[in-house]
Amino acid sequence: MPRSTWEALPAPVRAAIERETGDVREAVLPSAGRNSDFSATLHTASGAVFCKGIADADGKRGRMHRHEAAVNAALPVSVAPRLLWHIEANGWLLLGFEHSPGRHLDLSPTSPDLAATRDAVTAMADGLATVSVDAPALADQWARLAAWRRLAKDVPSDLDPWARDHLDQLTTWEAAAIDLVAGNTLAHTDLHALNMLVHDRKVRIVDWAWSRHANAAVDPAFLITRLIEAGHTPADAEAWAQELPPWQQAPSETRTALAVAIWGIWEYLERHLPLAHRAALTAAAREWARFRLADVP
Repeated sequence: MPRSTWEALPAPVRAAIERETGDVREAVLPSAGRNSDFSATLHTASGAVFCKGIADADGKRGRMHRHEAAVNAALPVSVAPRLLWHIEANGWLLLGFEHSPGRHLDLSPTSPDLAATRDAVTAMADGLATVSVDAPALADQWARLAAWRRLAKDVPSDLDPWARDHLDQLTTWEAAAIDLVAGNTLAHTDLHALNMLVHDRKVRIVDWAWSRHANAAVDPAFLITRLIEAGHTPADAEAWAQELPPWQQAPSETRTALAVAIWGIWEYLERHLPLAHRAALTAAAREWARFRLADVP
């Protein structure tokens, strides 16, 4: 369903929100966002609050939002906005967060945001290294998807010719990645420009609905793909990530396995859950994986 405006929300939902916030004087909808039926910065007499919610509180997206609410208290306060309240009303589940001012990141090669992004991701990794939270395992999710294995069983006619000729190699690396991505650290797993806000040269990381227990190297790996999508070469993207401790500590085998698995995920999703942005992301993931596999004997 299209995202709702404040005025279009059911009256009981608006009333429930205003019991938490006071009278809403203005609701400013964000320019981006795909996972919520309603999201807006609500301006009230006591200040601004960011609210997002979904109309199917008992559905799959409801579980995602409940998970985001559950892990929030464990997130580093320096990089993640605090959850102020969560409510259910008229079948809706709604979360109210501390407002984070700022704009979405620019990840292009000459961007002044790159240093602040690295600082935030480092602080995130440091802050999450010792927290204990209940979260699904990313390794289980990757094992269920097994994207390259699925693609190999029913090879798409438009699959990259090199991939078509090397499916055995790609499925072998994917199987290794499923083992190597296992870990006890809470990882965001969906880092990209729209989930990071910069203000006064500080970055805050939002939208933790997809957070999972994983190897901490997985967040830098996903970011490398986004950097390549934004115009970096694979070598330059890896050089940027090399200053992130989880990536410094990742062996070469782990790096290559993650690159191949991420490529497979985007190849599969581009075909089975197509969205406008996925072709460019698939191309970036392909470029990175091919770069890493070029060094494999």
